[in-house]
Amino acid sequence: MPTGSGVGDVLPHLREALDSNGPAWLPIPTSDRREARRLSDALAPGEPIGDEVALVVTTSGTTGVPKGALLGAAALRASGTATHERLGGPGSWLLALPTHHIAGIQVLLRSILAGTEPTVLDVSGGFLPEALAGAISGMRGERRYTALVPTQLIKALDAPVATKALAELDAVLIGGAATPLPVYERAHEAGINVVRTYGMSETCGGCVYDGTPLTGAEIRLEDGRVLLGGRMLAHGYRGMPDHPAFAEPGWFRTDDAGAFVDGRLTVTGRLDEAIMTGGLLVIPQVVEAVLITHPAVSECVVLGVPDERLGQRVAVAVVPARNAVPTLDELRDFVIRELDPIAAPRELMLVEEIPLRGPGKPNRAELREYLLADSAG
Repeated sequence: MPTGSGVGDVLPHLREALDSNGPAWLPIPTSDRREARRLSDALAPGEPIGDEVALVVTTSGTTGVPKGALLGAAALRASGTATHERLGGPGSWLLALPTHHIAGIQVLLRSILAGTEPTVLDVSGGFLPEALAGAISGMRGERRYTALVPTQLIKALDAPVATKALAELDAVLIGGAATPLPVYERAHEAGINVVRTYGMSETCGGCVYDGTPLTGAEIRLEDGRVLLGGRMLAHGYRGMPDHPAFAEPGWFRTDDAGAFVDGRLTVTGRLDEAIMTGGLLVIPQVVEAVLITHPAVSECVVLGVPDERLGQRVAVAVVPARNAVPTLDELRDFVIRELDPIAAPRELMLVEEIPLRGPGKPNRAELREYLLADSAG
């Protein structure tokens, strides 16, 4: 799956997938041979697969054995149709994401469903806000859309030409990771129609927009855990017929904690990323939501690192705001004003950028290694 001008070469295969014709496809990156080999070795292309499967799309995890979500043509069509319905109608799409992840694939699939030609922004060398503005200026059609991850939106908001260009679009889908509230508010004030999406490979990408499920999608909570169901659901995982996430027919059991607030779903954090410190549970995303409002913080990631006394201690990696140098003491005090003192970070690492995995998700494992190395040094 190329990311530049070669994207057009894969569109015929994706059309076949949407039409339930031809073989099932496993999208892999052309620019990362190691990752391509890892996915191919784990997901066995060429081995028998059910006729109902159109695409095998990998999850964004970078450790352990990759999981491939078995997506059917009907589910992919339901997702694209429901997206256009929610946004106000079919339109032309700008691709600014890697094409082997579900978010990038969906931009191409929606273009096919809409009968439009996707505009492609080559991000193989990184995301450049000025190039984004140029690509948007070349888009045609009555309605124009794109999909970004939060880090891309943050960069775009720091570039006036990109901010102005995004404000001209009918909608900008933001997913892959949680969008910090201050970033969302900045975008809204700039006139950008940001639509916050929630979903994953197992649901054909985003199936909940701004807390409300798309037509055909379903949500329920079980002891605070989010379960997703409906027309966009995968048939399971490749080679894992008894995986517990799909144990209940018609439902996918996520690792996300959530709640309904005024009838809308709010995802409060990842259950598998919770920090147990001093016998108490801390959800990193709750702390991040507070820290991101500090004027000296541009981006942040909270995680737990081993601690002999507490079991784990709360640590934070921060990308400072321009011309700012936040200190641990001021960030601790800031958190304590809003949350229990146990949630306040005990360690701070300043970084130039947050390392990412998959479509915009922070690479907590890599940051944890940096923190441990920094502590040892």
